[in-house]
Amino acid sequence: MDATVEQVGTLGALTDSVVEIERTISQLQAARDGMLALGSRLALEVAQQAEHPDYGDMALRTVAAEMGAALRVSDRTVQRRMAAASFLVEQFPLVWAAQGAGRVSASHARVIIEAGEYLEDPVARDAYSEQMIGFAETESPNRVGRMARQVAERFQPRSIEDRHQDARDERAVWVKEKADGMAEFGLSGPAVLVHGAFERLTGMAKQVQGATRGDSDALRADGSSDDANAASEEADRDSRTMDQLRCDLALDLLLAGAPAGHDTPEGLLAGITAHVAVTIPVTTLMGHDSTPAELNGRTPIDPATARELAGAATGWDRILTHPITGALLAVDRYRPSAHLKRHLKARDQRCRFPTCGLPARDCDIDHNHDAALGGATVEENLGDFCRRHHVLKHHSPWHVEQLEAGVFAWTSPTGKVYLDRPPPQNTVTFTEDDTPPPFWGRRS
Repeated sequence: MDATVEQVGTLGALTDSVVEIERTISQLQAARDGMLALGSRLALEVAQQAEHPDYGDMALRTVAAEMGAALRVSDRTVQRRMAAASFLVEQFPLVWAAQGAGRVSASHARVIIEAGEYLEDPVARDAYSEQMIGFAETESPNRVGRMARQVAERFQPRSIEDRHQDARDERAVWVKEKADGMAEFGLSGPAVLVHGAFERLTGMAKQVQGATRGDSDALRADGSSDDANAASEEADRDSRTMDQLRCDLALDLLLAGAPAGHDTPEGLLAGITAHVAVTIPVTTLMGHDSTPAELNGRTPIDPATARELAGAATGWDRILTHPITGALLAVDRYRPSAHLKRHLKARDQRCRFPTCGLPARDCDIDHNHDAALGGATVEENLGDFCRRHHVLKHHSPWHVEQLEAGVFAWTSPTGKVYLDRPPPQNTVTFTEDDTPPPFWGRRS
């Protein structure tokens, strides 16, 4: 809003240049992966023709050491890169070719491969790759990752229940040393429990922050001076960030069994419970289908866990979807609540700024056409924006307009238009010749 025409033109030229440079970098990375894969193949050919008893391990080390010495990089690092490059080139050739052509970036390729790495059938991998490449050409890696996990489930030969039981056997806890007297604590376990633990820590951290603000508000009610109020508020406010509070509370819980060192005088932290959102097609809920449920709009979970959570839920949002297209039609609930807010959260699922993946539950609901200027409080004029992009919309030259079917058109300061479409619903669709009556998907 404060830039000259020339400065806006410069910004547009810079943006175009960065896009071309990133495309070239991705193409070069694909070329490098091809060379690394060839190096791996060369090592295996040497081992096979000489009938090495170690199945090529020493030959691979030899090639990795040659490249590592030339690159001034550890041969272990080079060998890991060779393995990753071979997996990309040999198992996902379509993704590698798309990266080499500049259609997708290395980051897009990585999330596609991570979600589909357990697909064993080459035909299924190619079909999965084709579908994801088309999606990745218009979306950011974080959004591609979520869609890739959904699509990969459709090509899995084994049910998610069987795979989940096997995966549970791999649950673990580990510690990784870091510099400056620090260490990293990691945990891998069932998604529902891990997300629930994180949400409970977040709730506790917010309670701690709220308690310190509440104390200063109480002092203000005593009639003390403004200066005294400001000094007291500054002294009482907890200066820790949300991440720092989560860390402190988690360690306190693990070491002492209760967050005693961070609790409020009223002992409120013990009452904090975890909340997760699970979307499950009604046919899966009824046991007639094995379509995976979805946790917090991000990752598939097995139907058995979803049904158990649904059975204990105090209320359900029913999401009516079109039986052919899967598009969201309406949301209602058995108990009265803020219908429009639930509808928007179900439609948007995450921040509606292009490339942003912050869940809708952590976003603000924004009037696209300001209410103060006559904008109506209706679905067609509302959308979920994270705080960062909400502020960007109001205090920068970025402009947003909501088109039909919940499509948002964002116009940048340089005049470029970026479309953001609502993510597909986690539902079941039918063909025209086998169309049952509309059904209700449920979120517990």
